[in-house]
Amino acid sequence: MTHPYLQGASVPRILAHRGLTGPDQVAAGIVENTFAALAAAHAAGAEYIESDCHLTRDGEVVLFHDTDLARVTGDPRGLREVVLAELETIMADRGGLVTLAQALDAFPDTRFNIDVKAADAAVPAGRIVAPAAERVLLTSFSDERRRAALAAAVAARPEQRPATSPGSGTVVRLLAAVRFGARRRVTRLLDGIDAVQVPERRGPLRVVTRRLVDAVHAAGTEVHVWTVNDVEDMRRLVALGVDGIVTDRADLALAELPAAG
Repeated sequence: MTHPYLQGASVPRILAHRGLTGPDQVAAGIVENTFAALAAAHAAGAEYIESDCHLTRDGEVVLFHDTDLARVTGDPRGLREVVLAELETIMADRGGLVTLAQALDAFPDTRFNIDVKAADAAVPAGRIVAPAAERVLLTSFSDERRRAALAAAVAARPEQRPATSPGSGTVVRLLAAVRFGARRRVTRLLDGIDAVQVPERRGPLRVVTRRLVDAVHAAGTEVHVWTVNDVEDMRRLVALGVDGIVTDRADLALAELPAAG
């Protein structure tokens, strides 16, 4: 049965990568994963927002991609070294810090794709998203972190688990199974998986092929590709059969890709 996260939304699914930080936002000093970036994506019409989460020193789950503040703020400290109040001050003129709980509350009609970036954030993130499990997909490059977050969500609310996509280890095994035509193994690997979220290429390896798309679809699962910012690439991938596009330019994707409803 299709997870509620995927029901009643437009296809192809446009996932606003870390919100929306197009030219207008950048000119205004807005950075990724902030309240302003999420609000810009929402205003552009994005039904889905992809984001990342870490834990602060005082145990708050915040939307932030990197393990440290260096790239975004110039501060070399790690997220785990900073308390929430200080991080809010640092991010105030960059678009505003958002906790995971605040994001879910502030955008009640938005579906969130949350990548758990730190092991210590997995359990608290799972508990936070549990009440909104119908509109959340939990993922991580680490299958262990992903499973820990899912388990925490289900423990908090057994009647509805969040949607999920596989970690890197499962994706590697999936690609091998597809290559060798092992359909039963593909089905087993995708049991409980709602979307396979992958890059089009990984170095010289082409990940997204018609064969992969067909095999994943045969198992009742979607394919979402990240991170695609060129409109022609988006169109080519949709023509190939992918179901979702993760993009920094959700505004362009929503304007240029026809929605199937």
